[in-house]
Amino acid sequence: MSGKLGDIRSSAPVEARASSRIRPLVGGVVFLIASGAQGAGFYLQELGTPNSLGTAGVANATNTRGADASWSNPAGMVYIEDDQVLAGLQVIAPNMKFDTSVATAGGSDGGNAGILTAVPSFFYVHKYSDRVSFGLSLAGTMGGGVDYGKGFAGRYSTTRAELGAIGLSPSVAYRFNDALSVGAGVSIIYTMFEQQIALNPALIPTTNGGDGYLNIDDADDVGYQPFFSLNYKISDKLLLGAVYRAEMDVELSGDVKVKNVALPIGADSIDIDWKNPQWLEVGLKYSYTDRDTLYFNAGWQDWSVFGKNKLAFSGGVLNPVAELDRNWKDTWHAGIAYSHFTGRGSVYSVGFSYESSPVDDDDRTFDLPVDEIFKVSAAYGWEGEKNLDFSIGGTLYLVGDAAIDDTSQGVRTKGEFDSNAILFLGGTLRYVF
Repeated sequence: MSGKLGDIRSSAPVEARASSRIRPLVGGVVFLIASGAQGAGFYLQELGTPNSLGTAGVANATNTRGADASWSNPAGMVYIEDDQVLAGLQVIAPNMKFDTSVATAGGSDGGNAGILTAVPSFFYVHKYSDRVSFGLSLAGTMGGGVDYGKGFAGRYSTTRAELGAIGLSPSVAYRFNDALSVGAGVSIIYTMFEQQIALNPALIPTTNGGDGYLNIDDADDVGYQPFFSLNYKISDKLLLGAVYRAEMDVELSGDVKVKNVALPIGADSIDIDWKNPQWLEVGLKYSYTDRDTLYFNAGWQDWSVFGKNKLAFSGGVLNPVAELDRNWKDTWHAGIAYSHFTGRGSVYSVGFSYESSPVDDDDRTFDLPVDEIFKVSAAYGWEGEKNLDFSIGGTLYLVGDAAIDDTSQGVRTKGEFDSNAILFLGGTLRYVF
């Protein structure tokens, strides 16, 4: 791990001396959880639905039309008149190409490091009474990874990493009166992670003098993230929405395996802990005609709590513990979107938003090459037969160049991503009971 990430602190002085021989290895075991979408942080607002994918996520906090409100804005479920099911599939296609300017150990630029990923989603809303509605969602909020290849110049930071996360979220909404409604739910999130990093033979003796490899396999965890929302109708045309998602502890446990390493690493399993940050979103929906609607949003995510990551090895003699300080900071985002009902059974929407970067250039690393993003999106929906509706849409992430100057395991690699964009394409089917 780069020295810029901060100190690697063992749990006790004796343990620190005992683990000195594998300290470079521990320092290199870092994890990438950007899920193929290297934007600000790694939460995804795009779930393949028209409200999320077709408005750059701007309409999420004031969603009162689709069953995906069960996840994005549970208070909005009370405005949905009929029971409905919404099912979708979203494809994430990243284009991430690093341009190396310094590589003291040689190696390639890694080509397109993005991994094509398909993310499904399912949402249901049931109108129990005029005041109470229930919802259920199943969505892949994170999924994908990066693959730089074993010959990558920054291979001692990471060569490959994949993350999958899916959340089952029951929710409920209550309407106090015509103006005020509230909602709440909890996301039960299953997370799985795998990663490979190369080991520098100048620091870790290998059997043939070439690179060794350390693999983290089948690291998984189940976590719980409560969320709450409030909707207030200022007038018949203007709706204010607010959504809050609480902080969530992630405690992955997985296997550690090494290849082409002459000395045992003294551990066969690992625990990786971090915190998914709390998230506050505020939105405004203005229906200035029966067919035309403007959406505005602004939000804050507490990414500074993610800055400290804990890694604990076990199953061996040394069992070192390390804490990595990434020096991350909180982020903010804002956007605007527009939708139009044509009057012929169809609707289209466009959106634009911006998200700030959680990390400065001096602290960015290959395992999480996040940067600021600009989003542009559009979607089109139409009515089918027998209570079926359909929609298609897409969002394009235009990501900053994510400049990196990293020193991992004594090897410096410097450069930036001269191509850094992610395309989200999705389609949904809605059935109204």
